[in-house]
Amino acid sequence: MDEHRQGGWAERGRRIGADPRTPAVAGTALALLAVTESLARTAGSGVTVRFALFLVLLALATTLPPVFLRPAAAAASVTGATVLSLAPFHSLTVAGFCAQLLVLHRLGRAGSPRSAALLAMPFLPLALVRPAMAHSGTGVLTVLLASLAPVAAWAGIARRAHGQALTQSAAHRAMTSTLLEHTARGERARIARELHDVVAHHISMVAVQAETARLTTPGMPAAGAQRLSSIGDTARAALTEMRRLLGVLREDTGADTADRQPQPGLRQLVDLLDESRDASGTGTRLIVRGRQSALDPGVELAAYRIVQEALTNARRHAPGAAVDVELHYTADTLALRIRDNGPGPPATPATGGHGLSGMRERAAAVGGELRTGPAHGGGFVVETVLPTRAETTG
Repeated sequence: MDEHRQGGWAERGRRIGADPRTPAVAGTALALLAVTESLARTAGSGVTVRFALFLVLLALATTLPPVFLRPAAAAASVTGATVLSLAPFHSLTVAGFCAQLLVLHRLGRAGSPRSAALLAMPFLPLALVRPAMAHSGTGVLTVLLASLAPVAAWAGIARRAHGQALTQSAAHRAMTSTLLEHTARGERARIARELHDVVAHHISMVAVQAETARLTTPGMPAAGAQRLSSIGDTARAALTEMRRLLGVLREDTGADTADRQPQPGLRQLVDLLDESRDASGTGTRLIVRGRQSALDPGVELAAYRIVQEALTNARRHAPGAAVDVELHYTADTLALRIRDNGPGPPATPATGGHGLSGMRERAAAVGGELRTGPAHGGGFVVETVLPTRAETTG
């Protein structure tokens, strides 16, 4: 209970200190106290009315500046008035003493630390050069100022440094959290893309090969045919589960990011077509036009993945159809055209797949465009034009 109450008081004190109206309210209250104290001291002391009025104005000068001035100007004004009160007139009110400590603390916290440290220094010489005043009220206040003014200034400086450290720590934590989240999202996107482009491709080939072996192997026992059929069913079920997992990953990552790692390239395209031809048992041709040239690794990776996905889609949606893969090199672009002679796109397009969107993302990631749809004369076609150098967006 005591700790809770202390924490509540500390929090209330921090809120009051942070309120921009606090200096004006405190300065006004201290000014009233200083005037009252100054009038009480001069009453019956035998000083003239003019001198008493001067001391009242001096007391106001030691307390009122925080109401109207910014921390640096207020601290300079109060310090000047306090030194003037002590040096020639040996008079300082308790309210002025409190105001001096407050403006130094405020300057150290919200203004220039160097100025706060300099303005805390004049009181030590005043305490040392007038030892006779040590036992008077003004002398005690002078000694206390010499001791406590640097403490108030450095307390403000320390509080400012602590606040800056907390702010920097919070900013660092936020930046680290954002960086980690961005890295994790990018890694999940890369995993989703590679699962779809590589693992799904091979699982699809397992399903196709199992079905082809079951249908083309003469004299196969019924048990063997049943096992091959089970292999195909299991592979297709794995593809369904993988598509569900990819949906979760893509929802988690939001926008996909481009993977520009120079993994497979166009040099591996012949092996990819041979693999697809062996798996499907149908004709797959590679047609190259133009003068071949070195491409950006990101462009080669995008081209390879687009061809890989198009071949997978052809096996899945047009089994037994022949596929032509055409590459047309120009000085600035690489045009890809993958066409099959199957039945073409279904009347009602399937929803939920990521193959076509993945190919579009691959093309867009390197600054290209991709078009899909029914081919002239029948079948389905995927066409894209990629720049020879990947375009990056900053």
